Amino acid sequence: MDTVIFVLSVVAGLFILVLLVVVHELGHAIVARRNGVKVDEFGIGFPPTAKKWTVKKSFLGDNVVYSLNWLPIGGFVSLHGETSDDKRPHSFGAASFWSKTKIIFAGVAMNWLSAIVLFTILAWIGMPKLIDNQFTIASDTSETKHPLTVRTVSDGSPAQRAGLQPGDVIRSINEQPSMADIMKAPKLTKEFAGKMITLEYVRGNEAPKTVNVMLNTPDKAQQGYLGVAFSQDQTTRRSTWSAPIVGVGLTGQLSWETLKGLGGLLGKLGSGIAGQLNLSGGERAKASQQLGDAGNSVAGPVGIVFGLLPGAVTAGIVPILLISAVLSLTLAVMNILPIPALDGGRWYLMAIYKLMKKPLTKETEERIVGTGMLVIMGLVVLITIADVTKLFR
Repeated sequence: MDTVIFVLSVVAGLFILVLLVVVHELGHAIVARRNGVKVDEFGIGFPPTAKKWTVKKSFLGDNVVYSLNWLPIGGFVSLHGETSDDKRPHSFGAASFWSKTKIIFAGVAMNWLSAIVLFTILAWIGMPKLIDNQFTIASDTSETKHPLTVRTVSDGSPAQRAGLQPGDVIRSINEQPSMADIMKAPKLTKEFAGKMITLEYVRGNEAPKTVNVMLNTPDKAQQGYLGVAFSQDQTTRRSTWSAPIVGVGLTGQLSWETLKGLGGLLGKLGSGIAGQLNLSGGERAKASQQLGDAGNSVAGPVGIVFGLLPGAVTAGIVPILLISAVLSLTLAVMNILPIPALDGGRWYLMAIYKLMKKPLTKETEERIVGTGMLVIMGLVVLITIADVTKLFR
C-alpha cells in the first residue's frame, strides 16, 4: 500500500474510533445535564492534555471544561461527584437511582442509535449480506448477486492445466449454476475430489467456455482440489421505505450475534486456560489451539486501526460505514455487560448495593472499579501485543 494512502487510512481509522467513543460519552453528558448533574469536563482523546478551555455557557451546562488530549483513542466525560456516596448538590452521587440509570446507559443508547442510523444508510445505498437469515423486509428488498471470480491460480494445479486464468468468471461447475457462490465452491470441489468435473467460465467479453478438469485427490490437495483462490463481492441488498426498519432490525440481530460471539470467545478462553493445566499432551495441544483461536478472533485498537480499517477506507464508503456500525453496536453491547469499570458493571454494582440496602462507599466503589480497570488495561496490553505480532507476520 502506498505510504501516503496508508497514513491517511490510519488517520481516518483513528477518527472513526474517537468519534464513536465521543458519541458514547456525549450521551452520558447530555443526559447528566438533563437530570441535574453538573458536567465538569468533556474531553476528546485521553491525557496528557494538549489544550483545555472553560466555556461559561454551553449545551453541556455552565463553566464546563473542554479538553483536547494527546492519545487519540477515545474520549471521556467527568461528572461532578461521580462516586455514589457523594451527596453534594448537582453531583452524580446525589442523583436518584433512576437518574443514575439513565445517565449510565445513555452512552449505550447513543451507540445503538448510531448503529441504527448507519445501517439505515447502508440498507438504502446497498448493504452486503453479512449473516444467514439477515433481517430484511422481503417486499422492499432488491438483491444483486456478484459473480464468482478466479483470483489466483496455483502453478501445476488442475486449474492451470485446464487453462484458467485470474479474472475468469465461473458460471457453473458440473452444470450447477448455483456455483456462483464463494461459500459453496470449496465444498463442491471437495465432494468431487479425484474426479473429472465440467467447468463453465467467461473471460472478459469472450463467449462462455466449457472445460473438463480432473481434480486433485485428497493426498495431493495441499493447494486445493482445483488449485484456485476465488474472490467474490458480497451479495448486495437494497431497501427504500423499509431502510429505517432494516436499520433497527439488523442492529438488534447483530447485537445478539455479538453477545453469542463473546460467549463463545469466553468459552474458548476458559477451556484453553483450564486445558493448559492438564497433564495430557494431547489435551494441552487442544487447549493451545483454543487459546490461539480466541486470540485470533480478537482485535484491539491497534488491530482495528492498522489491520482492519485501512483496507476498508481504501475500499470505499460502504466498508467504512459497515465497520463503523459494527464497532458502534459492539461498544453498546460491551457496556451493558456486568464488567467492572464499564458502564454495565458500574450499574450492576449500584443495583446490588441498593438491593442489599447497604451504602456503596467511595472506597469500596473505587476498589472494585479500579480492579476492573486494571484487568481491562491488562487485557488491552495483551491484545495490543497480539495485534502488533499479527501485523508483522
